[in-house]
Amino acid sequence: MKFRSLVTAALAAATLIAPALSFAQTKLKWAHVYETSEPYHTESVWAAGEIKKRTNGKFDIQVFPASSLGKETDINQGMTLGTVDMIISGPSFAARSYPRLGIAYYPFIFRDAAHQAAYSRSDVFKEMVDGYRAKTGIQMTAYTYYGARHTTSNRPFTDCAGMKGLKIRVPDVPVYMATPKSCGANPTPIAFAEVYLALQNGTVEAQENPLTTIEAKKFYEVQKNIMLTGHIVDGLVTQIAPHVWSKLSDAEKKIFTDVTREAADRATAQIIKREAELVDEFKKKGLNIVTVDRAGFQAAVLKGATLESMGFDKKDFDRIVAIK
Repeated sequence: MKFRSLVTAALAAATLIAPALSFAQTKLKWAHVYETSEPYHTESVWAAGEIKKRTNGKFDIQVFPASSLGKETDINQGMTLGTVDMIISGPSFAARSYPRLGIAYYPFIFRDAAHQAAYSRSDVFKEMVDGYRAKTGIQMTAYTYYGARHTTSNRPFTDCAGMKGLKIRVPDVPVYMATPKSCGANPTPIAFAEVYLALQNGTVEAQENPLTTIEAKKFYEVQKNIMLTGHIVDGLVTQIAPHVWSKLSDAEKKIFTDVTREAADRATAQIIKREAELVDEFKKKGLNIVTVDRAGFQAAVLKGATLESMGFDKKDFDRIVAIK
């Protein structure tokens, strides 16, 4: 009887302790605006599970896709408001708080995905990450390739002069307008959801986006020429909120950084592979794939939309362009 009493007491104590132990686990919200089928989501889910595993279950991270916690502006604001703990988002939003980061969108600053990846490991990017954290408390840990932005059009062209007079849809952001403006085109902001119809009914005669977006949004159905301008090599940055980062131990910071970088590399590899496949797939669909004189486009941009006019530092530009 005495033994049974001891067992009963031990079980009762365990029952009381178990809930207390569960409170030691930290639950985090990781938000983004991408679909569940996209690598940005699938690799974020992988990273969440990997962080949980490497911290012995301390961090339980739930990933919220497809703007379920708000649009991109909302989730970026949520990092400082404390409503979101982690995000993957374009650095153009971070550049609103720390403009120096916006130079990554300056046309032709990156040669390709490999150059962008080298930039993400460079001293100049580290300086920007440190500066952004000093300003906001937010820590950037990883850079994911989103895709090179190319141009579709009713009429083909091979150089900057060929864009003259072209009515092209672009996002309503100065860096996105820089290339068409410098080449004498007529950049026209139109809501993203309305682009297909605008191309179909002739409101605009061209648009620009990564090949993966051209596929997903079926722009190839209403545009038969794809010019491989690659004028902006786009990317996404994984970020951790100040109320989380400031409480992590050095060992935990290393785990979050290592895992999110591994996830970024995995997603990047998938996007690069899909881009290469799409060139051939679009050709098979009968589209005209055109290689252009990128150097000529870049020269026009440097002259027509100077770094200084867009608020960027020539020293940053030179350092980034020189990265091998």
